[in-house]
Amino acid sequence: MKQLDSPEGKRRYVRAVFATIADRYDLITVLLSYGQDARWKRTLAELSRATPGAFALDLACGTGDIAFALADRGARVVGLDITHRMVELARRKRPHGVALVTGDMMALPFAAAQFDIVTTGYGIRNVPVIQPAIAEIARVLRPGGVFLSLDFNRPVNRVVRGIYLVYLTVVGSALGVVLHRDPDTYRYIAESIKRYPGAAVVRDLIVEQGFASCRYIPVLGGLMAIHVARRE
Repeated sequence: MKQLDSPEGKRRYVRAVFATIADRYDLITVLLSYGQDARWKRTLAELSRATPGAFALDLACGTGDIAFALADRGARVVGLDITHRMVELARRKRPHGVALVTGDMMALPFAAAQFDIVTTGYGIRNVPVIQPAIAEIARVLRPGGVFLSLDFNRPVNRVVRGIYLVYLTVVGSALGVVLHRDPDTYRYIAESIKRYPGAAVVRDLIVEQGFASCRYIPVLGGLMAIHVARRE
């Protein structure tokens, strides 16, 4: 996909893809996670250690699952997504209790040092450039605040990676034909993973952007990962 070869090309392509798939997003996350997506998001919320009164921001919030899990722990939550249709769908799920806004995680519309917790599910892999997105996350976090990210990983083992990418390409193509009459719709996932630096490199990028520590927890045998980082 040549559209992903430049930051601007990726920005335009990702916006178009997510606008297309918004109404099928919940179904796709279930199918491509083998039904584990909801459990992974609950785990992320638990790892945040959100307590009543904590101020949390969920980026690339999609239809709201992580934002709602944080709210269920008593946090005050803002959910942000670049796709307005995602925000609309999240509001339908829970009309009250979580503030939901349309916005770009590359340029967050929030003051510095405002949040205790920032989370994202499948967000970092989809930004045009990773470092500026992490810098924005660091900017809006208070000192000592925590950042958590759930995403696909790029397996280090070439054989495992090859099988994984073929699986995602074949399944994604089939789902694209069935749901949208376009096999390319979900091929993006495999293509984005090919260009993703992997969990270990992302961990290092997070530390470089002003975080005191960062670790990642392998999920699904390392095919997924949850990063947990603490702001200096």
